[in-house]
Amino acid sequence: MIYVSDSFLSDQWYSSTRDELLKAEFTEVMVGDKSFHVQMPTGQFASMVEDKISMIEGSKITNILSFFRLATDEIDTDWRIHSDLKINGTQPDRAVVLFMSPPDPDRDLNGTAFWSHIEYGHKLPSGTDDSEFDRMILEDANDITMWKLNSVIGHMENRLISYPASYFHSKYPNIAWGRKRIVYVMFYCNGKK
Repeated sequence: MIYVSDSFLSDQWYSSTRDELLKAEFTEVMVGDKSFHVQMPTGQFASMVEDKISMIEGSKITNILSFFRLATDEIDTDWRIHSDLKINGTQPDRAVVLFMSPPDPDRDLNGTAFWSHIEYGHKLPSGTDDSEFDRMILEDANDITMWKLNSVIGHMENRLISYPASYFHSKYPNIAWGRKRIVYVMFYCNGKK
């Protein structure tokens, strides 16, 4: 199940964090052959997000990894449609995207897209091994003919989207706008086992 929580952060938390991020330098990090521009959250911010999600879901969650991510019309321009098989050696139950910047006023639709793979459907099958996951990232992730767009949840400031980590997803569109598109990303396990 995908859920959306608008006005997720308090106005004060959102405004102060957004203003800092819009001025901040992001660090380029290589993961395999892919470059990401990220900034790590403060412990206080990460804990606050964990606590709010735990309240929404009714059980304590465990943050595996979280970071702020930057995309523009020149940085991070691949489709990179994927699911999240392993993060730091752990299979997350769910992932979060929290929009931390204004949407593109010149595009009718931008946000987070959910896709179906022509062979696997809308999510990565359980039991998929690392080699098939790696093949999909290298061969299928940017080949739009391998995918059918299911839905796009629109980019809105301070909107949080939580979804099963096995769902195929990407930013939408693949190329962000000239100004900064900043999201907070978190991968987590929930207490409902």
